[in-house]
Amino acid sequence: MRIDTEQLRMFLADSNILPKEQIDEAVSQAKKEEKDLGSVLLEKDLVKEPELQKMYAYILGIPFVDLSKEAIPIEILQIVPELIAKKYNIVSFQKSGSDLKVAMLNPEDLQTIDFIKKKTGLKIVPCLTSRESIQAALHQYEKSLKAEFGDILTGEVKGEGGEKKEENLEAMAAGLPIIRIVDTLLKHAILESASDIHIEPEEKEVHVRYRIDGVLHDAMTLPKDTALGIVARIKVLSNLKLDEHRLPQDGRFKIEKDDYKISFRVSILPVFDGEKIVMRLLDESSKGLTLEKMGLHPHSLEIVQREINKPNGMILVTGPTGSGKTTTLYTIMDILNTPEVNISTVEDPVEYRMPRVNQTQISTKIGMTFAAALRALLRQDPDILMVGEIRDQETLEIALHAAMTGHLVLSTLHTNSAAAALPRMLDMGAEPFLIASTTNAIVAQRLVRRLCVECRKPYHLEKKEVEALAKSYDIEEIMKFLQNDSEGKKYLKDAKTWEEVTFYKAAGCDQCGGEGYRGRNGIYEVLEMDTDIRKMVTQSATSEEIENKAKENGMSTMVEDGFLKIVQGVTSLEEVMRVTKE
Repeated sequence: MRIDTEQLRMFLADSNILPKEQIDEAVSQAKKEEKDLGSVLLEKDLVKEPELQKMYAYILGIPFVDLSKEAIPIEILQIVPELIAKKYNIVSFQKSGSDLKVAMLNPEDLQTIDFIKKKTGLKIVPCLTSRESIQAALHQYEKSLKAEFGDILTGEVKGEGGEKKEENLEAMAAGLPIIRIVDTLLKHAILESASDIHIEPEEKEVHVRYRIDGVLHDAMTLPKDTALGIVARIKVLSNLKLDEHRLPQDGRFKIEKDDYKISFRVSILPVFDGEKIVMRLLDESSKGLTLEKMGLHPHSLEIVQREINKPNGMILVTGPTGSGKTTTLYTIMDILNTPEVNISTVEDPVEYRMPRVNQTQISTKIGMTFAAALRALLRQDPDILMVGEIRDQETLEIALHAAMTGHLVLSTLHTNSAAAALPRMLDMGAEPFLIASTTNAIVAQRLVRRLCVECRKPYHLEKKEVEALAKSYDIEEIMKFLQNDSEGKKYLKDAKTWEEVTFYKAAGCDQCGGEGYRGRNGIYEVLEMDTDIRKMVTQSATSEEIENKAKENGMSTMVEDGFLKIVQGVTSLEEVMRVTKE
């Protein structure tokens, strides 16, 4: 929030809060240090923060509230969920008809006000408050949690007999306080766009963490007494055995609302202090994801689009766990999913449900392996086959033969680069001529966090930093790519040296919750199987030799794609280094 220095100076002069000499001195210091006058007044301890906020409120013409000694009713407080309140420093404290009064540190944050307006359907009346007041109000969430869930915080699961214990678990799972706790955990995760929820029991408490943009964040800490009830409730939702506490269990359930449809994949694992729960959130309502939006470089995108439209052959997506391989495959299937083709998949597990796609779940316990399912699917007249992952020689050989006999096969492999996938298939025992003749393209990928465009800060590398960068990457080759890539498009117009290149770093603001990042983007390399590469595969060439030849033939590497997104301001150097360092 910015208040014009002149406005604040005039207000101070008119109100006689400070002597004229002190005001003039503070104004000149603010101009000299390029700071706002309010920050200088706080630094010099000429005013306290609540007094300054009151002045701001008067100048802006909005009410000022002090919530430090006010008890906010639970039902009003929880209109704005705890995570949103903490992230954006906004607390709801009074409701009158369809008007909701909210206390904020920055009432000019229209995006947050609009977000809460859409979520609640109420007219938002912003009021200014102090940081101390916001902190006091935020503490009331913890108090309200204990008040709301007091029934179970003091309750215990009694009884030694298995039947009685199970009955108690069922009662706890059906109890209103536990239902509210679990509903709140799930609702917050959806609002925060989390990809995973971790519920971890410890000796004296239960920790809840959300994975947002690939990084885990503490969400809340609950009393240990709630652990049994939470586990029981999630087991009920997922149709799992309530009385099984010694073996891992997997399940799933779905939440459907007007504006979203989220599928939860549940994994429960016994740990020393109880049972740990990890839930993967899959947004089934999200439509319109395209290869362009995922971040594919124009030249790479052209190759992928050309190869997926071929009637047969194999397309592989490689990368570590959590690099977005499945999302890429589903996006390709969504593009190919027309009434003219039959698409069948073999997955472990089935993540997203897709209309008009025949999805088969693997179950190794009953012998339903990737190979067995794939063999059966070939008798189902498929045009396109998606194999969740190629893990063994048998699956690989069936997939290769399917690609050779007129089917388009999509699958994933765990390798670090596109070129490394070819020797990996040779190591798994596949015939070199089969690999060379059936593989169309290999996509390697990683996910990097996107910089928040509201607060990212430009900077330049110093000579020492460039020297350090040169130890990790071939910066001369990367510079050549940026100055004149395979399409002849120059990404660096003026910069001739690395010291002249503009980089961007995360700063943190209200819009991104202080993280400096919002959302994720892919960095890719796409290896197209041309005549040269096919010949090298039949001669059992190494991944390094294949990669060098592919680069000669115009392939941009994952690191080059990462640096392209750095200079475009999409991500930071730290993010690209984090995901590309071997």
